[in-house]
Amino acid sequence: MTRAREALGELWSQAAGDPAALGRVTLSGADPVLPSSFRIGTAAQASIAAAGLAAAELWRLRTGRAQAVAVDMRAAAIEFRSERYLRVDGKAPASLWDPIAGVYRAGDGRVVRLHTNFPHHRERIVALLGCADSRESVQAALASWKSEDFETKANEAGGVVSMMRSPAEWSAHPQSGALGRLPTFEIERIGDAPARSLGPIPGPAGRGARPLSGVRVLDLTRIVAGPVCGRTLAAHGADVLRIASPSLPFIEWLVIDTGRGKRAAHVDLATADGRAALTRLLAEADIFVQGYRPGAIAARGFSPEDAARIRPGLVYVSLSAYSHAGPWSGRRGFDSLVQTATGFNHAEGQAAGVDGPKELPAQALDHGSGQLMAFAAMMARARQAREGGSWHVRVSLAQTGRWIWDLGRVDGGLAAPDPTLDDVADRLEESESAFGLLRAVRHAAELAETPAAFVLPASRLGAHRPHWDDLAQ
Repeated sequence: MTRAREALGELWSQAAGDPAALGRVTLSGADPVLPSSFRIGTAAQASIAAAGLAAAELWRLRTGRAQAVAVDMRAAAIEFRSERYLRVDGKAPASLWDPIAGVYRAGDGRVVRLHTNFPHHRERIVALLGCADSRESVQAALASWKSEDFETKANEAGGVVSMMRSPAEWSAHPQSGALGRLPTFEIERIGDAPARSLGPIPGPAGRGARPLSGVRVLDLTRIVAGPVCGRTLAAHGADVLRIASPSLPFIEWLVIDTGRGKRAAHVDLATADGRAALTRLLAEADIFVQGYRPGAIAARGFSPEDAARIRPGLVYVSLSAYSHAGPWSGRRGFDSLVQTATGFNHAEGQAAGVDGPKELPAQALDHGSGQLMAFAAMMARARQAREGGSWHVRVSLAQTGRWIWDLGRVDGGLAAPDPTLDDVADRLEESESAFGLLRAVRHAAELAETPAAFVLPASRLGAHRPHWDDLAQ
């Protein structure tokens, strides 16, 4: 608990938060709460508490009333695995992974991890290897490759692959050096704009009001980290509109889990009509969250600077895999790949005494990044209200991983129980949705005056029109 409080204090200080607010936070529990040699519970508790405290500070700015925030470490760690515990009409998914995704041995004996959950990523790997679409064929084809050569060529071909590195190997890598010069997250003023008050809480005073009531958020993200950011902002009352391209693949299970509290619309940025629709939405948004690779959305006319010209005073949030700096700044990546490349899988495997990689017991880089994005976005919005300006928040999976690594290790942590669905029943809630009856994890931050809640049910992508005030199908 002491380490979690220290971690929270460091995050809060980096975001220029009022030190007095930390006295209103109660943290309970201690690592290990999940089977890992890393402090996953500490990371979950500190990041969720940071976002919860930021929400409480926005409430104080709007109402003049401070409120207490409490986060239990076990509850936070469960939220870091929310997709594992989701049930729809009592059922779990058959699998969240494509059949050929996972780890293999290359011809030099080194481990490589493939992420092929999207068809186009799988097709690029199979084409590069010149093999059939099966695990056996992929493994046979990899026998003629050196691991690092395959990693490089696969990424150049638009695939998503990483070679497992030891902590020492990653520390010596140029991308690690680039990350070492960056903070855990960044909040940067990128332009001038008048201060825009958060205003009074809309609607009946008190009843159902929350810190972000009336705050409009555009969520242009997929998979876990970015959508978790939007989900957290929705839990604290934001009007979150999730924007998806009708031509891009998605994983429905994750759409359901991270879609609670949001509306969802289709906008195709490859078309002029789609770009015009996003421009209209952006002109009335407060927070814009995007998870495209660095430079990709700028090519469509929506760089941070472009967006700030459309909406002066905007808080623009960027998520990347390996950050905006260094030789891997443009590289695709997902939590599992970043874990593999940056030493986590190697270190966890060694701690467990296994010959090969061992994954963390949660998509901690994803969930941690999502919470840090929400936290930094709220802190940037508070600064906008006080100081004016347009603001850019940057978070990457690799930077979050470095933060988790620096929290330290837990002796005997791998012996901790792995919580089952029955074990976490007290942290689940039920809600109706377009997909059926959901049983899903509640938000872990408890705010004394404004309890977190997902008011809107999870929606199918494209269920709503791309208009802030139009709920029509």
